[in-house]
Amino acid sequence: MISFATLGPAGTNHELVTKQYIAFNQLEDAHIALVDNFEVAITGLRAGLYDFVLQCAVHPATPGTMGAHFNEVFAIDTFISRSKDLAVLTRREVETPKSIGLLMPATESYIDIDKWETRVSERSLPIIFENLLGGKYDSALVYLEYADQHPDRVRIDQIIGSPDDVWIVYGTERTSGGRLQAWYDSPGAQFVRNKAAIKLRPLEPKTLAKPKTSAKPSPLARART
Repeated sequence: MISFATLGPAGTNHELVTKQYIAFNQLEDAHIALVDNFEVAITGLRAGLYDFVLQCAVHPATPGTMGAHFNEVFAIDTFISRSKDLAVLTRREVETPKSIGLLMPATESYIDIDKWETRVSERSLPIIFENLLGGKYDSALVYLEYADQHPDRVRIDQIIGSPDDVWIVYGTERTSGGRLQAWYDSPGAQFVRNKAAIKLRPLEPKTLAKPKTSAKPSPLARART
């Protein structure tokens, strides 16, 4: 059985997108291991406990994942995917929120964080929402779906939506051969080439419109008749 390690707990975008990646590749017999952090995931990958690790490119741990063991762990695939919509949720009993929980720095640029005096970073959005319900902070930047699941506990202060995130798949064997590894016929590559073709297309010369002539004879012509 092939195995993928990604960030838990259950309900994270990492779990959702890993499931989508497995389905895209038609891997019928695949296991997802939800880990506490990516250090655990990479350690397990190097030890042979997992076959692959999947990580969002904007996750705070990504630079460490890419750099710590670059001679043993390699990015073998990347893709673009939307995920769950995000929103700022606030406990209903709080009139003026002073504190917020969020995943920094991954999501802090989505909002004006200066609106809150205290900002607390946690490792995953499910944990942030659990802490919000527990009263650790007044607001949280988490999944919009939580508002539907707990309408009596939280209100929606701001809907963020979902960015088109880049996701990275790691393995222990290099697939690029040290060269550029890309999909020539990808929608993105085709878009770039089409854009370049439009930029290189010569502009058609503009023709000046001829001045309109009046059908009425001039006063001088009328005087001569």
